[in-house]
Amino acid sequence: MVETIRNTFNSSFTDEKYREYLHELNLPHPGQLDFPVAETPVFCDKVFTQKMIDACESIVDVITSAEFKEESAKAIPKGLNVPGENKICNFIAFDFGICENEEGNREPQLIEMQGFPTLFAFQVWQAECIRNVFSIPDNYDNYLNGFNKKSYLQLLREIILGTYEAENVILLEIFPKKQKTRIDFFFTEDYTGIKQVCITEIIKKGRKLYYLNDGKETEVKRIYNRIIFDELQQQSPEVQEKGKVLLEDVDVEWVPHPNWFFRISKYTLPFIKNKYIPETRFLSDIKHIPADLENYVLKPLFSFAGQGVVIDVTKEDIEKVTDAENWILQRKVKYAEAITTPDGPAKAEIRIFYFWKDGKARPIATNNLARISKGKMIGVRYNKDKTWVGGTLAFFEK
Repeated sequence: MVETIRNTFNSSFTDEKYREYLHELNLPHPGQLDFPVAETPVFCDKVFTQKMIDACESIVDVITSAEFKEESAKAIPKGLNVPGENKICNFIAFDFGICENEEGNREPQLIEMQGFPTLFAFQVWQAECIRNVFSIPDNYDNYLNGFNKKSYLQLLREIILGTYEAENVILLEIFPKKQKTRIDFFFTEDYTGIKQVCITEIIKKGRKLYYLNDGKETEVKRIYNRIIFDELQQQSPEVQEKGKVLLEDVDVEWVPHPNWFFRISKYTLPFIKNKYIPETRFLSDIKHIPADLENYVLKPLFSFAGQGVVIDVTKEDIEKVTDAENWILQRKVKYAEAITTPDGPAKAEIRIFYFWKDGKARPIATNNLARISKGKMIGVRYNKDKTWVGGTLAFFEK
């Protein structure tokens, strides 16, 4: 996006450097990196970065308002309200597309947000590897608000561990060793000392939960939650039965609590008005189907990773929806061909990480990830057999 830096990066790029970069990424945990990694980072100048932060802060204003809990109560699907919800959402991620407005200028547009963790640990290592192999300007950084590796990891540990020892905190997921994002789980173990545990391995005794820590039954006092109910509901009956423990009133703390996944989500978008947030409406609120459906995208509220999204919406797509209250119709944005690559331009999204420590009035922007695409959507399935696509991170002008 910053033309001079882009030209310098591209002219000095070699396939040998890329192979070295991938080699370094895989060194700590060979075989665990299971998604494509782009050949380049994204470079953002101060103006574009500030536009994203301003949009995030306007949403934070809504989330921290006295009314938000009541207004977002209906976001939690029936039967999925988990007991023991805390007052704040410890982790929030905001996804922005690098878009082009009607005047042809680049601007961010919020695509999605989630009260849920993402690759918080892996991005630390990825930033180190990029800097080791490629030349990144000194006045550009992946961290925000003055954070660096040390202070970022300190805050991440403080939030995940809370007041407990690492052995009493777990990363909870569905078959974590099989997840596409498992590389992040291994780095989370490295940086925090907690273990990754499958929901099927949880032991319940009364109101307390336990797991086997190197064969020793150990109490779980705090859960770093990575389970998405949408995925849990697609598992075998046996796994779903084990997953019912999530809905029980047990003596455990959550970080973040599962209810926040629903509260801070696509459900919240219709309530927020901002020039960098596309017009969004609940499908149930639409009395007349727009004549220009080609300018809209249809999204299920509670899916993850782009599942169920209809890009080329038809009247029939809308009419066959039986639970309109669980869908949104969002005005399409025009992704900019923002990244110049050797075999054609690419689009990109940037995900801003917000961390919210207990006792603080507001969350704070800390770090990011980025994804580069040449397909219709951002994601592996839309970018097969393409180069200069995949996961990466943004460097922001300081």
